[in-house]
Amino acid sequence: MDETMIGIDIGGTTVKIGLLTKEGDIAHKWEIPTNRENLGKHIVDDIWRSVSSKLTELHIAKDKLIGIGVGAPGFTDKNTGVVHEAVNVGWKNYDLGAQLQERSGLPVFVENDANMVALGENWKGGGNRAKDLIAITLGTGVGSGIIANGEILSGTNGTAGEIGHIIADPNGYPCNCGRTGCLDTVASATGIVRQAMEQMKDDPNGALAALYSNKGTIDAKDVFDAARQGDPGCERVIRRIADLLGFVLAGAAAVINPSIIVIGGGVSQAGDQLLRPVIDSFRTYSLPRISRACEINIARLGNDAGMIGAAYLVMQQTQKGMYR
Repeated sequence: MDETMIGIDIGGTTVKIGLLTKEGDIAHKWEIPTNRENLGKHIVDDIWRSVSSKLTELHIAKDKLIGIGVGAPGFTDKNTGVVHEAVNVGWKNYDLGAQLQERSGLPVFVENDANMVALGENWKGGGNRAKDLIAITLGTGVGSGIIANGEILSGTNGTAGEIGHIIADPNGYPCNCGRTGCLDTVASATGIVRQAMEQMKDDPNGALAALYSNKGTIDAKDVFDAARQGDPGCERVIRRIADLLGFVLAGAAAVINPSIIVIGGGVSQAGDQLLRPVIDSFRTYSLPRISRACEINIARLGNDAGMIGAAYLVMQQTQKGMYR
């Protein structure tokens, strides 16, 4: 292989690792379990052991490696490589960049995982290499990243672009951040199920209630399926999600005037059933000049987005000569 970048996406369950070309093509990818024992102290060793083994297996010399990009969950300082808090893996003020650089001897670049998704989708996915873009992922929670004038927005302490923690409904549900009514409590898969469970109380004989009775549980896909089949309670839930998501995105768009908004995460698999009402809501709440210039697309890279974005960060920063 020619010059190679290593892209790493650390999640609460698995670590996704890829070897990518400078064109953004994935030459090899694999996963390892995220070892959260002892506050995640073994994760970096596990990662480098796995990478070293793969390089040996594929006969790739270390001098062919440009660097390592790492997407980390939680509040991350890209300038220092420190992960200030990552509840899912147990890190607090953890010097991820320095730890991985010490083991690898390579330049290491660290960013928040949602920001890596934004970079990945913009490079090889639905963003079409826009200069100004918003990427939002609707999964267990709501993650987001913003690219403005070609650069990821990180902010003073790495907390920029947290669209999931914009308050969508001041009278809504408590959020894990300690406040009330964040978008995360509404548009995440967790929030969708919570709202559907409330609707079941009002319609105990509906299709969703019957499904819940049979399965003992429901997920966000069940809610969308029931809405597609005409369940009125689930239709109301989907309308509310789309309305509040469009409302919050319109506010965010007023700040950076993006050409593209990309919606990813598991919930986005609903496709047009989610996308169409979100676009309608966005156009209702947005300044017309902003909405006319902005497309809203479903993300295209799936679970590879963070890994691809991590590789892109390596290329971007090494070209600038910004070695840590």
